[in-house]
Amino acid sequence: RGLGYCLFMKIKLDRLKCIGCGTCCAVCPKFFAMGEDGRSRLKNAKYNDKTEIEELEIKKAGCAEEAEQMCPAQAIEVVDK
Repeated sequence: RGLGYCLFMKIKLDRLKCIGCGTCCAVCPKFFAMGEDGRSRLKNAKYNDKTEIEELEIKKAGCAEEAEQMCPAQAIEVVDK
């Protein structure tokens, strides 16, 4: 049995670093899509106007970890919360 709480992870997308190559969208369409400005967006994320970082809480990273590893601009970070 569990300890009575859920562990969550967080995906962070730094839109200032994003170069719009689309790799994250190709390997992980569950979480990523191309925005109208030509840079990636993190679906259903909270957006910080000052830092231009999008954050999304998730239970399982799945393909987001592959997107993090493949991003040439290192704009994606998957962290334990």
